[in-house]
Parts: sequence; C-alpha cells; structure tokens
Amino acid sequence: MDYTIEYYSDAVAEEILALPDTLAARYIVLTRRIAAVGPGLGPPHTDAFGEGLFELRLKGREGIARVFFCALVGRRVVMLHSFVKKTQKTPAREIEIARKRMKEVKKHGHS
Repeated sequence: MDYTIEYYSDAVAEEILALPDTLAARYIVLTRRIAAVGPGLGPPHTDAFGEGLFELRLKGREGIARVFFCALVGRRVVMLHSFVKKTQKTPAREIEIARKRMKEVKKHGHS
C-alpha cells in the first residue's frame, strides 16, 4: 500500500511547486519515492529532526532547499513547510515554523 502525500495548506503546496526548476524536479522524484516506500529514505535524501519531524533535502543547479514533513497514522505524509537554504545551518525560525505546524496537524488531525 502506498503512502499519501498531503500538504499543511494550499500555500505550502504552492511554495513547493514554485521552487526553482531543478529543486522542484528533485522534490517530485523524492516524493514519488516516499509515496512508494515511506518517509524514511535516510541520508542524503531525508534527515530526522526528532519528535517525528523530518526534512526532505533538495539540491539542484539553483541551490539547496528543504521541505519539512511529518508522517501520520494511516500511511499519510504531510508536507509542512519549505524554504530555500541560504546558510550552512538550518535557521531556527524555519524549524520552529515546521514544529508548530506539525503539532497542530497531530493535535487537530488533517483533512
């Protein structure tokens, strides 16, 4: 049984699809793999941030981007937040946005 890919909001889906071409293409390839085998792709594709938060690591000609996601019961993966990475270390603000959204999704469920 495949996993389903969902989005925290339409805005998150639009942000991801608006990524530069090679990053968006990488996103599509990796989410197809997640849908087929599950969220734990492991390095270099995914990384765990603890408490059920993961990042999808995208690298392309235009740079580097990250998409935070969590897995829910029922083989559901929810994309929470994305950003284009401009520094070596992931900014705390970006992680905090993703953690807040993950808590909301887990507490109130998701459509």
